[in-house]
Amino acid sequence: MTNRRRFFQSVAGAGAAAAAAAGGAPEPAARSDREYWLGTLEKLARPVLRNLAAGTLKRNMPVECATGNVADRRKYTHLEAIGRLLAGIAPWLETQLEAGAERDLQQQYAGLARAAIRQATDPASPDFLNFKDGSQPLVDCGFLAQALLRAPTELWKKLEAGTQKNLAAALGSSRAIIPGFNNWLMFAATVEAALAMMGERWDGVRIDYAIRQHQQWYVGDGLYGDGPRFHWDYYNSFVIQPMLLDVLRRMAPESRGLEAFLPDTMTRARRYAAIQERLISPEGTFPAIGRSIAYRTGAFQLLAQMALLGELPAPLTGARVRSALTAVIGRLLEAPGTFDADGWLTVGFCGHQPHLGESYISTGSLYLSAAVLLPLGLPAADPFWGAPAEDWTSRRMWRGEDSAADHAV
Repeated sequence: MTNRRRFFQSVAGAGAAAAAAAGGAPEPAARSDREYWLGTLEKLARPVLRNLAAGTLKRNMPVECATGNVADRRKYTHLEAIGRLLAGIAPWLETQLEAGAERDLQQQYAGLARAAIRQATDPASPDFLNFKDGSQPLVDCGFLAQALLRAPTELWKKLEAGTQKNLAAALGSSRAIIPGFNNWLMFAATVEAALAMMGERWDGVRIDYAIRQHQQWYVGDGLYGDGPRFHWDYYNSFVIQPMLLDVLRRMAPESRGLEAFLPDTMTRARRYAAIQERLISPEGTFPAIGRSIAYRTGAFQLLAQMALLGELPAPLTGARVRSALTAVIGRLLEAPGTFDADGWLTVGFCGHQPHLGESYISTGSLYLSAAVLLPLGLPAADPFWGAPAEDWTSRRMWRGEDSAADHAV
């Protein structure tokens, strides 16, 4: 029996266990959260990476979106799928793993990811993607750039020279798009940070402007406005704070002016992570508020990122956050109708709910769901994975357990 076959036998049934855990039912003793998360990763990644690596993504990926909007979203949805998926799984692709079934799986998907990037950026490929026409490509150039920042070895250094040249040209071509005066500034900044990492010419003004403007949009207690106005949604986690952290951590060593923003940005991110953990109910649900709720588990990218960085605020622990996020993954990604018969994500929040998709939402957009998987970049021996499961804050408080009072920053 192969390592891979043994691995997936151990994963079998873990999704049901996660859903049962959220509802309070007993869990199988052999269940491993990491194995379940890896099974989820492959479920999300398999159709996107295998098709794009083979040059068949445009042919085979369905384009579900608002009625009458298919022709427009078909111009953008494929770049959305690869950029968002890779942004979520990049830390796992980059981490050093011991020999075994998981490493075999990782190496398979790292190879598929590089082949996918080659097809996406080669003008002669049937799956050459749109990096500059319209406005939307700037968004997903940003997510693809974020993936490069999170996995510079596997997704950049190991690329063939020709693919590196094509990728740099593709990202650079997105400069033709003027970002909106909102979270879109971070997409432009993230592209420039990735180009800097790649050794290409980069525009410091785009980075500096995005960082300084978001300082003006900080509204307090760990939250930024999405532009001049505050929106009560999950864009602080979908985009704003994860990209602020990734850009600053990459560029601050090269700019004393940017370095000064990192401590406050991290303090705010810790506070928002604490808020996010408290939003997860005892059942593994959370408020379905604001736009883009069809990004599902992507709503917890920031909490996942802070776990990855080892920056969770006390009293949060990795085991507590792992347990909470596992419950969320089970509730959302195991809901009937979440995937179609061919394994592609469908529009919805908890299952197939097409009317929850705004006009800019299509099949590719949904792969921001993978952002919850960032802690897979931590090795299996890390306490995030190795420590015994813990109940999260709302589970403790709703059963009457005493707790320290919550405070703003």
